[in-house]
Amino acid sequence: MNILFLTLVGSDDINERGIYNDLIWKFGKHGHKIFVVSPRERKYRLKTKLFKRSNISNLRVRTLNIQKTNFLEKGISTLTIEYIFLFSILKYFRHAKFNLVIYSTPPITFTNIIKFFKKRDSAKAYLLLKDIFPQNAIDMELLKQGGFLHKYFRKKEIKLYLASDFIGCMSPANVKYVNENNSFLEGKKTEENPNTIEPLNFHVSNKNKSKIRQKYDIPDNVTVFIYGGNLGVPQGLSFLVKILESNANQRNIYFIIVGSGTGFPDLKSWFKMNLPGNAKLLSSLSKEDYNLLVRSSDIGLILLDRKFTIPNYPSRLLSYMEAKIPILLATDESTDIGRIAEENDYGMWSLNGDIESFNEQIKVLSRNENLRKTMGNNGYNYMLNQYSVDRSYNIIMQHFSNV
Repeated sequence: MNILFLTLVGSDDINERGIYNDLIWKFGKHGHKIFVVSPRERKYRLKTKLFKRSNISNLRVRTLNIQKTNFLEKGISTLTIEYIFLFSILKYFRHAKFNLVIYSTPPITFTNIIKFFKKRDSAKAYLLLKDIFPQNAIDMELLKQGGFLHKYFRKKEIKLYLASDFIGCMSPANVKYVNENNSFLEGKKTEENPNTIEPLNFHVSNKNKSKIRQKYDIPDNVTVFIYGGNLGVPQGLSFLVKILESNANQRNIYFIIVGSGTGFPDLKSWFKMNLPGNAKLLSSLSKEDYNLLVRSSDIGLILLDRKFTIPNYPSRLLSYMEAKIPILLATDESTDIGRIAEENDYGMWSLNGDIESFNEQIKVLSRNENLRKTMGNNGYNYMLNQYSVDRSYNIIMQHFSNV
């Protein structure tokens, strides 16, 4: 098939690993032609450019800033990106006819692109639902329930769902939420299609782990908890600060926070003021350095604000599972990410804000190396069975059995 793949998560190097690039390569390896379109935000001061490799065409389109920017520019960019994308697709891929359009949320404003190619090419449309907007903005009090913007974006969301032939949701709780809150959808339209990667299995020796820890001034004789990813309102960072404050005197454990986002400046100020002896904050690392640091850590952290009513499922889970380390989660009650981790014995969960429960789990994991090893192996095996990119590819392709 000729497949048009629309995403906000893009890179000039299509070989860079990630939940989208791994899926793109999987389609490519099976002989499909992939036409990827992603933004090149204006902050990078780069022009629109087309990269080609094998049967994958990677179009980076210059747009306004849409991620990690102020709310106004993010809103304007969200509203204009589909027209910029469509113009660019027709310019750079003018001779291509598409059998399938795959796209992810955010944003929810690709509907006109989808309708265009469904009408022109009789293409099928597959939505990878990674973000349930505008309800997530309501939960975080960024939009007013029932306000003009809420109603406007809700209409956009409904149109996107209706234009989609299939909606792949990240977990069973996601499927249930979408069906229960969108009664206009037929049951067969939604299905579980989780975040997946092409798994790598490489071992970091104890000697190299020690060198990596020394590189970041992390003591050798401590249990390292690592948090990697976005640092913003959705993560409920006030609880992260509580974790650091309540464990400031625990010299047998160490926290390393790696990320960026709207909450980073406040977190940086807290570190500067408090100078914690068993925690470090890093603004960014290359993917290679980050993965090595994860593999040199002992426990992965996942945080989500407790106010969420939608079931989020952060993809950073996969890097922890691939590194064979257990996962400690503090989330809302709506997501099933913690329940699935506990049911399959690769993690521990507590409600975001319940510091006593969370700290008790810190003690259990930090004091039991055998438990950590068992949970880490359980997580890795679960990832191979449930979160390998082969599964996502097969879920999509089951709808095209004649191809």
